[in-house]
Amino acid sequence: MSSYGLHRVAEPVGVLPQQAQRLDASPEPGPDEVVVDVECLNLDAASFRQLREQYGSGDAIRNAVLDIVRTRGKMHNPVTGSGGMLLGTVRAAGPQSPLGLKPGDRIATLVSLTLTPLLITDDLVKWDGTSEQVPCEGTAILFGRSIAAVLPDDIPERLALSVLDVCGAPALTDRVVRRRSSPSVLVLGGGGKSGSLSLAAARRAGAGKLIALVPSEGEAKSVREVGLADSVVVADARDPVAVAERVGDQVDVTIVCVDVPGCEHGAVLATADGGTIVFFSMATSFAAAALGAEGLAADVEMIIGNGYVPGHAAFALDLLRCEPGVRELFEARERQTSGA
Repeated sequence: MSSYGLHRVAEPVGVLPQQAQRLDASPEPGPDEVVVDVECLNLDAASFRQLREQYGSGDAIRNAVLDIVRTRGKMHNPVTGSGGMLLGTVRAAGPQSPLGLKPGDRIATLVSLTLTPLLITDDLVKWDGTSEQVPCEGTAILFGRSIAAVLPDDIPERLALSVLDVCGAPALTDRVVRRRSSPSVLVLGGGGKSGSLSLAAARRAGAGKLIALVPSEGEAKSVREVGLADSVVVADARDPVAVAERVGDQVDVTIVCVDVPGCEHGAVLATADGGTIVFFSMATSFAAAALGAEGLAADVEMIIGNGYVPGHAAFALDLLRCEPGVRELFEARERQTSGA
């Protein structure tokens, strides 16, 4: 047995579960494993966008997701390379599990579905393909080195799931912003889940000026109304010249939270020499970011957010509780996706 889940790798042998082409998702727990009865998958934004663009909704996207999970033993989008996370109830915990979970605990996993053994048993019949939250029945396996959060009692489960899906972004934003004295901060995708949380985290960490960049006037209106940013600008984050023009003076810190590819160069142009860019999007191309900065002679530090910072779950949930603007945007998003 391996706390990293090496014993679950079916092929190719010798790689970690995230790199594997196929995992063994059988629901019998090893000594340090936890079996979870899955109730909802939360596909990451980049993966869901790609699937929607390719397959639409209904049977086509449902069958695409089922095919990925059946073929790979995990939800690992072969196009975006990303997955998401899940909500469920602990069925069983091995006697050597260090996670502190017990049967009956309602949890959200804080590790990617790209490395989580997953078995779907209901053919996703409850999912219409219009939302990144996918109701389902099945089982998942957590390893000794996995991370999970017990769901709080004071926040609706689906809302908590949405927050926990992106909880690494605000925690890393907090860390980066606190390194500087009153920095100017730009958040690309400031109206989304990770973007709105990152704006609130940057404010709490002492940002001197906050700029949110969003793709539409409608989204700009929503962000302005809740007061999360000092200024809100509208531009296509994939258009580097437009980004630079709309942002104006270069900023000290740029947080990239968009779910589409091609936003690397705009982030570089918007960031001052000596500044920092945090790429918190699974649509980011390392090559485009690194070579683009080189080609622009931009002296910027670039950080790839890995989704984990100690205490990130509690930090993000506290932002939701204490920042009314964040909660308002999240609840509006929930109403929109549910059709309410």
